Amino acid sequence: MNIDQKTLQQTAVAILQKLGSTEDEANVVAEHLVEANLKGHDSHGVGMLVFYVDSVARGTLKVNQQKVSVNDFGAIMQYDAQRGFGQRIGKEAVDAALTRVADTGVVLLTIKNAHHLGRIGTYGEQVAAAGKVGLFFVNVVDHKEALVAPFAGSAARFGTNPVCVTFPATEKNPAFILDFATSMVAYGKTRVAYLAGDKFDQDVMLDANGVPTNDPKAMHEAPLGALRPIAEHKGGGLISAVEFLSGMLSGGGTNQPEHERLDGIVNHMTAFIVDPARLADLDWLNHEYDQMIDYIKSSPAPGEPILMAGEPELARKAQRQAEGIRISEGEWAAITAAGERAQPYAGA
Repeated sequence: MNIDQKTLQQTAVAILQKLGSTEDEANVVAEHLVEANLKGHDSHGVGMLVFYVDSVARGTLKVNQQKVSVNDFGAIMQYDAQRGFGQRIGKEAVDAALTRVADTGVVLLTIKNAHHLGRIGTYGEQVAAAGKVGLFFVNVVDHKEALVAPFAGSAARFGTNPVCVTFPATEKNPAFILDFATSMVAYGKTRVAYLAGDKFDQDVMLDANGVPTNDPKAMHEAPLGALRPIAEHKGGGLISAVEFLSGMLSGGGTNQPEHERLDGIVNHMTAFIVDPARLADLDWLNHEYDQMIDYIKSSPAPGEPILMAGEPELARKAQRQAEGIRISEGEWAAITAAGERAQPYAGA
């Protein structure tokens, strides 16, 4: 079934307000979720509302929470999100960092204890739209069970640990928005496939016995399996690096088992935001960006044309704004049921 953007936004806002979110918070979170759907990342779209409703009921998500500054020293800005909505607090924290970077030229921004930050590329787009360069590392903790196996391992030890790298647009080319999980697929994509009754083209998971599989039941029916990391040993190294950079530098913690797990989604993020004009002439930077993209795309491509990171999302958004956002009947039923059982956060 296809649902138009406006209906999806209104549905999300209504559910979020039933949870006790203010109008402002509900709009920010809903816009973030719908934008993810528009850009083809349904794993981070309105389907997440099902988990948010249950998280509020469990007390692992707190609506209308305010970020707390825990360290503000020149180019270093650190916040505690106190299990508040990551989409709203993340946006506010990045806005604050963009204001600061005008003075310092570079900002090291960290956020700990954010409930699901959502699609990290959204913050990359926020930074790129301001003409800045961004590098983001995020870990995922608080799940009752870890999600991603280490390279050569069969049992999960990590979250999906996304990375995002962004460069601003020029007059000729859109912004470079590289945003990816360090697992072969995002966990949310297994949810979308599971509810739709689909399987993956590749064996992106391990079943409970450590055998590679393409069936998302491995992540949603007991006994649970694990997602596989990208790029074999290189991906195994990268997912570990993201764990250390985000979990340790933010002060939030890694996924190691000493930490209590409340069966929520908590993200810790470490981000570097840079004003490129402090490092090189902007005209030269723009020329280099455009020329390199031209050079990359000049490589003969016998199949699909070469696209830069961020371009597929722009194409999908245009298509889905025109045709509507495709959501499986199973996922829509889950969203509708979540809306019916949504109750205000006890602390609201």
